[in-house]
Amino acid sequence: MQNVVVLSGAGMSAESGIKTFRDADGLWEGHDVMSVASLEGWRRNPELVTQFYNQRRAQLAQVNPNEGHLALKQLESKYNTYIVTQNVDDLHERAGSSRILHLHGELIKMRSVHYEEDIYEVGYNEIPYGRKCPRGTLLRPHIVWFGEAVPMIEPAIEMVSKADKLIIVGTSLEVYPAAGLMHYAPNHCDIYLIDPNRHEDLGKTKIKLIKNTAAKALPELVESLLSEATI
Repeated sequence: MQNVVVLSGAGMSAESGIKTFRDADGLWEGHDVMSVASLEGWRRNPELVTQFYNQRRAQLAQVNPNEGHLALKQLESKYNTYIVTQNVDDLHERAGSSRILHLHGELIKMRSVHYEEDIYEVGYNEIPYGRKCPRGTLLRPHIVWFGEAVPMIEPAIEMVSKADKLIIVGTSLEVYPAAGLMHYAPNHCDIYLIDPNRHEDLGKTKIKLIKNTAAKALPELVESLLSEATI
């Protein structure tokens, strides 16, 4: 089977009702994004950051995968499908996709501030500031904040480098290093860019621009890819 890699961003989750910090000039749910999504913000006011992510988990519990998420699951019937997402929600998981790499962490998990490999699933629960892991160290949101390294970028590069088809959806292609992933696609790879607001093709003629939203474009694209698949 051929390999399909999907690079998904905040615009995809926005169609399910999850707001992004880009919605309001750098504000995220009324907060300056650097005060709740940076290591400096955590050090300055960890209680505020903890409360913020508690609210994000509560919001996540109230939304559902959209038609775009659900369509991607169908690709697995005829393609080796891998999702590389910049989103920290679990909507791809809830839609049934089985191979998902989270570049920027996961909202429903927390980790030790000292032992980064100690990661704990907390679901949609409220976690008070001061909660400690079994080894006695403070827990923090399992989120890659601005200015922090992106530890999953190398596995993501490897996935994209083996893609036969690359679908880019819901991302502005402005946040690095994720924005650079498309450049690792092999020459034979078909690239589809789903963006209702873009008016050019990034200067690469092999990119097919689909000017529509994820929830509308993905079901049609998936149907087309399934019809042409050879197993």
